[in-house]
Amino acid sequence: MDIRQAILTDAEKIAVIYNHYIEHTHVTFEESPVSTESIQERIAETFDQQLPYLVAVDEEDQLVGYAYASKWKGRCAYRFSVEVTVYLDKNATGKGWGKRLYKALFAELKALSYHVAMGGISLPNPASVALHESFGMQKVAHFKEVGFKFEKWVDVGYWQGMLNE
Repeated sequence: MDIRQAILTDAEKIAVIYNHYIEHTHVTFEESPVSTESIQERIAETFDQQLPYLVAVDEEDQLVGYAYASKWKGRCAYRFSVEVTVYLDKNATGKGWGKRLYKALFAELKALSYHVAMGGISLPNPASVALHESFGMQKVAHFKEVGFKFEKWVDVGYWQGMLNE
């Protein structure tokens, strides 16, 4: 079991993981499956911003999840704030991978001197809420019906955690 930096060849499996959530859940607001090439571009963009993009690999060397950080906003004063994201293979949920990925991601963000991490969660999503709150993140915003997917309106909440207190 290992948490490591993503490499471009991980993109195919990451796309498979993410496409499950696109096609079957409201946790992402993307509506069309993404390609391996698109994920490769996203990984490269994350690295170009000097931010971590991590993957979890199980004992059979299978990629079972990923987590990454992205810039919170474009304005300079936001430079110490990031948004964090984690996704797990549908067969790897409930096994502690999300916590391991976030623990490693938050450690890297602290080492990079980031101050605040935000996580956006499509609601309802009790598992994601529990994961974020297990890291001391607190709900700071609730936007009603800001997304529309599968013919339903979806709320989004934001959880915030201080990285360098």
